Amino acid sequence: MELFNKSGVLVSSVLVLIGALIACQAQEDAIPSSSVIEAAAMQIGPNGQPAAERRLQEWADQGSPVAQRELALRYLSNPSKRREAMALFERAASAGDAQAAVGLVGMAHETGVASSGSAGTTLNTSRVLKEAATANYVAH
Repeated sequence: MELFNKSGVLVSSVLVLIGALIACQAQEDAIPSSSVIEAAAMQIGPNGQPAAERRLQEWADQGSPVAQRELALRYLSNPSKRREAMALFERAASAGDAQAAVGLVGMAHETGVASSGSAGTTLNTSRVLKEAATANYVAH
């Protein structure tokens, strides 16, 4: 009888551990709050932090407007990634990120682009400003 109790406790312990690992993995896949994303973006810094940038990219790919905006802000300093920055700003602004809308309009003004966006999409600066003015955009 004692052998059964010991093996039962062992099996139960293993099942609880597996459940805990599954729960941790599920939490890891969730998009964190805006403040966590912005803190991760600040870790990237001027010299770069590959792990933080990869995590930011994952959140942006999962559809986080804040991560898209923060990644776009990081890409602005790299001339080869400015087109990608504009695309990220567009995605974030379309999802309702006010700061991304401002960044998008700033890029359009800076480059003189008024009606053609990145990656074959159409950027209409006046539309972005109009939507921002009518409070379709919310701060994250």
